[in-house]
Amino acid sequence: MTGHLIAFEGLDQSGKQTQAELLRDHLTALGRVSRLLSFPDYATAIGGEIHKALHHERDYPADVMQLLYVANRGEKRAEIEDWIRSGEVVICDRYLASSIAYGEAQGLDARWLTEIQRFLPSASLTIFLDIPPEMAVSRKAAGRDRFERDLELLARVRGSYRRQSTALEWVAVDGARAKESVAADVIRAVESRLGLLSPR
Repeated sequence: MTGHLIAFEGLDQSGKQTQAELLRDHLTALGRVSRLLSFPDYATAIGGEIHKALHHERDYPADVMQLLYVANRGEKRAEIEDWIRSGEVVICDRYLASSIAYGEAQGLDARWLTEIQRFLPSASLTIFLDIPPEMAVSRKAAGRDRFERDLELLARVRGSYRRQSTALEWVAVDGARAKESVAADVIRAVESRLGLLSPR
């Protein structure tokens, strides 16, 4: 069985976690071994630093933050590679494109943001759940981190995601609809692009 990495990208509250879980459950029901990862992984030492920075306990510049995000993903690199080699499907709630989108929105060079991630496993398919920044904010009324409160930043992030989503390995899905409608589009995209949803 061919292993794959599928990444869900988009603004916070776009439904990434929900759709990643629904896809995992669907694949599992069809006999495919799948794993769900979420980045940043706050359980690690690097992830802990990211969490502190997002909640104003640390003050890192934008480039250092992105290096921390990339290092946080790098902590899982060997495991991800092993899982893919063994034919499993790895589903990520945020992955490489998040650094490009958020870093680019803060004035960092997209080429550099791509280069520093070149040793991480590539996604077979990246699913962009597109919602307006105003919806992202309205879906989470309290407890927002420093990035979730900045509408202008979120608009730039969305613009970067839209630019990235023109790549062949991407599919853009309207995330503003009911989760069932979004899930149906996700399943169609995964089947048409990767052929994963046929029972074993």
